[in-house]
Amino acid sequence: MGMDSLRPASKRGFSLVELTIVVVVLGVLATFAVPRFMRSVECSKAAEAYNYCENVAAGEAAYFARHGEFTGTLSDLNVSLNVPQYFTLALPTSADWNTNWEIRLTRSGASAGYGAYTVTFDQNGFNRAKSTIPSELQRID
Repeated sequence: MGMDSLRPASKRGFSLVELTIVVVVLGVLATFAVPRFMRSVECSKAAEAYNYCENVAAGEAAYFARHGEFTGTLSDLNVSLNVPQYFTLALPTSADWNTNWEIRLTRSGASAGYGAYTVTFDQNGFNRAKSTIPSELQRID
């Protein structure tokens, strides 16, 4: 006879109380881990907008150095731009291409509860005043 057959029936396996405690502990851990994970995923998606806009800014600076004005045509920029996957792109705009430009990306699709936010860059870099990206997703420079 094996050892299991010598144990009383009440000593086999886990009790309902033990299983309940394990489920409660896992629930508490998930309560803290899931929001952090979702914020981390959304931060990586927001980084896509920052990277895209930084590439546009570098291209605009180089274009300005060559031509003395900015351009609203992205194909004029001598940079490789991948179309943002998680954002809707608005083409660069300006009131005066000799002095300024602005580009805005708007988050499209599900955004882990953050809603549709925008990331705006101009000739001076990230424009906090015109961006609606939540502060916990902003890149700190």
